[in-house]
Amino acid sequence: MIRTTDLTLRRGPRVLLDHASFVVHPGERVGVVGRNGCGKSSLFALIRGLIDADAGRIDLPEAWRLSWVEQEIPDRHKPAREHVIDGDQNLRALEAKRASLDALEHHAGNADEIGHRIAEAEAALIDADAWSAPARAEQLLAGLGFTPEQWLQPVGTFSGGWQMRINLARALMAPSDLLLLDEPTNHLDLDAMLWLERWLESYTGTVLLISHDTEFLDAVARTILHIDQSVITRYKGGYDDFVRQRAERLKQVRQAHDRQNRETARMQSFIDRFKAKASKAKQAQSRVKALARMQELAPILAESAIDISIPSPTHMPDPLVALDHADMGYAADPTLPGSLDVTILNDVNLRIPAGARIGVLGINGAGKSTLIKTIAGQLTPVKGQVIDAKGLVVGYFAQHQLDTLDIQSTPLQHLMRIAPDTREQLLRNYLGRFGFSGDRVNEVIEPFSGGEKARLALALVVWYKPNLLVLDEPSNHLDVETREALTAALAEYEGGMLLVSHDRHLLRTTVDEFWLVSKGEAKAFDGDLEDYRTYVVQNQGAEQKRSAKTEKSSLKGSQTQSEPSTLDASERKQQKREDAQRRRALSEQRKPIEQALKKLEIVISRDTQALTDLNRRMAEPDFYNEPNKELQRDSTLMHGTLKQALEQAESQWITLQEELEALSVG
Repeated sequence: MIRTTDLTLRRGPRVLLDHASFVVHPGERVGVVGRNGCGKSSLFALIRGLIDADAGRIDLPEAWRLSWVEQEIPDRHKPAREHVIDGDQNLRALEAKRASLDALEHHAGNADEIGHRIAEAEAALIDADAWSAPARAEQLLAGLGFTPEQWLQPVGTFSGGWQMRINLARALMAPSDLLLLDEPTNHLDLDAMLWLERWLESYTGTVLLISHDTEFLDAVARTILHIDQSVITRYKGGYDDFVRQRAERLKQVRQAHDRQNRETARMQSFIDRFKAKASKAKQAQSRVKALARMQELAPILAESAIDISIPSPTHMPDPLVALDHADMGYAADPTLPGSLDVTILNDVNLRIPAGARIGVLGINGAGKSTLIKTIAGQLTPVKGQVIDAKGLVVGYFAQHQLDTLDIQSTPLQHLMRIAPDTREQLLRNYLGRFGFSGDRVNEVIEPFSGGEKARLALALVVWYKPNLLVLDEPSNHLDVETREALTAALAEYEGGMLLVSHDRHLLRTTVDEFWLVSKGEAKAFDGDLEDYRTYVVQNQGAEQKRSAKTEKSSLKGSQTQSEPSTLDASERKQQKREDAQRRRALSEQRKPIEQALKKLEIVISRDTQALTDLNRRMAEPDFYNEPNKELQRDSTLMHGTLKQALEQAESQWITLQEELEALSVG
């Protein structure tokens, strides 16, 4: 078991844990919760031996094997499947030992001894399930959304989010007694998250899990460790059980605190009335001593609520958007000779009525982002129409919206750039609706938490009172409190909404219907999230059968040429021609995207440098002197123009990169 005794942990002047004690039993699935910065990740670092406790101790069984998700990729050229197998370090060591014995066999004189050692090595490899390792690694990759074509691609060819999935598979591949998972769902879509839940159900070791996804926590955890005010409290049950038990505990402690306050007031009143009277002096002195001995019960403070208020639209046309036989993707670039249209979704016919609240489901790479970017006006349809209502105002929150913020500026400066003619007090009042008040509006946002940055990004998106909110993973990296505040705000929002999210709690409480993006199509999904879970399980099972069949066919095709072929010469020739045509078609599809990416990279590099230079000038002390008012105005306008151009270029780059991945998947 894991046992801590009087554990104290500091980070600089802050005390993260103060004489904390808890126990985790073998085989338990434990969720570790608490506000951002409370010490959850530091506790994991302590368990891994990366840092030392300032006082107290933590004990783990010496024989326990630990596994966690690495943040780095040591060899970006290694195939994904081999990188996953590397997670089993014991297996790799046995394989290396076996290979070294092969070399000795040809050069050593004592063949019998070498033969005996080879037999022992082979037996050890069998015990380590060496022969099933590739299949086990492929199962993990398939569960996390990788197709058989991607299993042998170099790790470095995948985007950052997909690389984290590969590292997660590597951590799951490692034989372990204790699995440490710190926000494992951040880079997963809903399909992969449901698969991970099922995998963890069958895991026989102990799990410590940090997650802000309350439904994932509730599905996996059977015990909760809550870090609050430097104390760790253990609760039995899942996340929902924790919420109920904590609410009761808060109620009881408040009642005890109130009783003590009343008793203290009565004793103090007696002391004040009678300490000067000789007849009562002894009793008064007794109460002074009793008051001094009384240990003050500090109230357990409920975590302060974060408030988000999204302004209601002033106009609501119906329907908001209609998609008429729309093919969605990327139109050919007229400036690039030979470029072709790239279609991701075909013949989409959907409508968004006034006030509709729609969740978009589908695996990563299926085209969800293409769909919502087209609806948001970020992409034009390759074919067909996207018909916007007169008076449509779209508020688009992109998946990487936080990256568009200027971290050296303040919340007030951000809002002034998009509303330069609005009085400052009105801007301050508006920011207050998103949790920024007082001096907070003038603080540089670089040290802000992810939740604070997300609130600011959302405030900027909804400033113009959109009647259609288009949200792509708005809850990524948010803590529980900010997620709850966002959920409440979206539930109260009166406009239309299109939401892509892997947060099931957010989907359940804010949307009324679903669309499904799959296999080049986008259509209404007849069911709820439980129906979608069934759909995912059925499709993953069918996909695994198809993968096994494909692998079996591939093995048959790689057998010796002496075996008779089922195809005659003309058929083989035709098949080769068709394969070559498919490869050429794929290359033609990739070429314009790759060329466009190169152009965008030049633009991004240029605008980034220009923005950096402008930020440096605007940060100089004399920039805000009275004679420079005209320079300040021109620089502010230039800053906004550059920032907008850079945001658009980066958004286009991300979109194109996703489409390259989608082509690889397809």
